[in-house]
Amino acid sequence: MAADNHTRVTHFILLGLTDRPELQVLLFLVFLASYVLTLVGNLGMIVLIRLNPHLHTPMYFFLNNLSVVDLCFSSVFAPRMLGNFLMESKGISYSACLAQVFLFAVFVTTEGFLLAVMAYDRYVAICNPLLYTAVMTQRVCICLVASSYTGGLLNALTHTCGLLGLSFCGPNVINHYFCDLPPLMRLACSDTRVNETLLLAFSGVIAFVTLLLIIVSYSYILSAILRIRSAEGRRKAVSTCASHFTAVTVFYGSITFSYIQPSSSYSQEEEKVSSVFYSLVVPMLNPLIYSLRNQEVKNALKRT
Repeated sequence: MAADNHTRVTHFILLGLTDRPELQVLLFLVFLASYVLTLVGNLGMIVLIRLNPHLHTPMYFFLNNLSVVDLCFSSVFAPRMLGNFLMESKGISYSACLAQVFLFAVFVTTEGFLLAVMAYDRYVAICNPLLYTAVMTQRVCICLVASSYTGGLLNALTHTCGLLGLSFCGPNVINHYFCDLPPLMRLACSDTRVNETLLLAFSGVIAFVTLLLIIVSYSYILSAILRIRSAEGRRKAVSTCASHFTAVTVFYGSITFSYIQPSSSYSQEEEKVSSVFYSLVVPMLNPLIYSLRNQEVKNALKRT
């Protein structure tokens, strides 16, 4: 019976951000510009780091992987979203929808882990500079990045396998611009309490652990900054931390609003707005926040 129920819905309809025709072209141009900036910024950062030996350090190794994740992250749904702005048919097959859910979960989770890893890297560099090269060896860096991807893969597999156990036999209209877990679970004919519990538990634990590591790391960093005698040095360090916290706040704030809340307080329209921040704004801003304000990157760009 369950297998038969799965075959009843063969495709879904993505409503997108708005159903107002007069806004479709404008939104297409806005999000096309955002996606192009995301591609140029992150691809440029990847190429720049690869071409400059001066940037072959742990910090830029993590930045390189963050750019790869942001590039894949935004590309999971942006091309289809842009096409839907201009096409009358907004359908997506059942298998493509599940693939979108899986890839999105992989990259959004991996990004959260990488943000925590980068905070730890900065902690070691600022608070224990003499031990930095001994602690952040190439093997350690590779293990940290591999662990981030593994965590993202396991989280995505858990939720995707949970979706495979649900029956979709009724409405197939998704009030979103990509296939996401909360709106999909609202369309299921079967009981979704287990899926909702897993989503809340996994998202809550991952967000709490990674955010706690970031907060603890930067607390030690700020403590070390306050001991710096140079006022100019303190100002630059605080500016760097503020930029990082801005990106972390936008990313974790929007993720928390979208996923770490009970279904009774869930608002689809508000969730769509918040998802724009972590799916489009953060990948576009990360090259600027983490790299382009860095003097080493500016010098490397000039040399290149």
